[in-house]
Amino acid sequence: MTKTAPAAGFVRRLAGTLHRRPRLQLSLLLTAPLTWLVLAYLGSLSALFLSAFWTTDSFTSSVVKVWNTDNFTTLFESDVYRQVALRSVGVALAVTALCAVIAFPVAFYTARIAKPRWRPLLVVAILTPLWASYLVKAYAWRLILAEGGLLDWLLGPFGLEGPGYGLTATVLVLTYLWLPYMILPLHAGLEQLPDNLLDASADLGARTGRTFRSVVLPMLLPSIAAGSVFTFSLSLGDYIAVQIVGGKTQLIGNLIYSNITLDLPLAAALGTVPVVIIVGYLLAVRRTGALSSL
Repeated sequence: MTKTAPAAGFVRRLAGTLHRRPRLQLSLLLTAPLTWLVLAYLGSLSALFLSAFWTTDSFTSSVVKVWNTDNFTTLFESDVYRQVALRSVGVALAVTALCAVIAFPVAFYTARIAKPRWRPLLVVAILTPLWASYLVKAYAWRLILAEGGLLDWLLGPFGLEGPGYGLTATVLVLTYLWLPYMILPLHAGLEQLPDNLLDASADLGARTGRTFRSVVLPMLLPSIAAGSVFTFSLSLGDYIAVQIVGGKTQLIGNLIYSNITLDLPLAAALGTVPVVIIVGYLLAVRRTGALSSL
């Protein structure tokens, strides 16, 4: 009993100190995850950025730690890399726009029209595709988009055919893959939309289109921006879907992947491009207040 009494007293004093100092308690709780974030995430990004200033021996393909800016000069001066970067940004923006257009009616139904007891089940149904393997879904779309595949069979009676493999197929597959990330923020935003605003708009004579433009859309912009953070960043960095259904299409993700074994410093320089673009996108989205909605 005499040995355990000082230990129990110390525990009580420590608990009292933490109770009186919530900031100290919060700091202790966040120390471990923040340390892991700095070492694993920010550390790897720093290593990526530093290795972009190295070069590769043209004869042995080994990395030579000689500092220079040749890789970044190649990126800026090469028309191929500029076109691939612009194409990648265009694909990410197209996927984000398509996800927003498709997600709104789905989220509106799940949040405003469906009966309350069915709404949790509908949300689970929306999340279900995320539980399936990425590769399974991508290769399923490869079969759908193949020549003579399901899409050609469905469009054949109308004298049409599917897009086949290429840029359009890549946008379609990425839209399908990341659509739930746009539906969920819109669902949450529509659930929080006050009914009295819609009633007031109708009482003042506004039609459906005017109510959507003047009331619903401004209040949903943070939710749309929050969803776009996921759809834009995931599409910009994706390199698997374009290899499966992209045909000869080159995006920045698969350029990085193909250069890792051939020219690691150039691949690292290419890897900084989506990082810079995404940071710029996050700074732009931050102005909408969307980051507080994540």
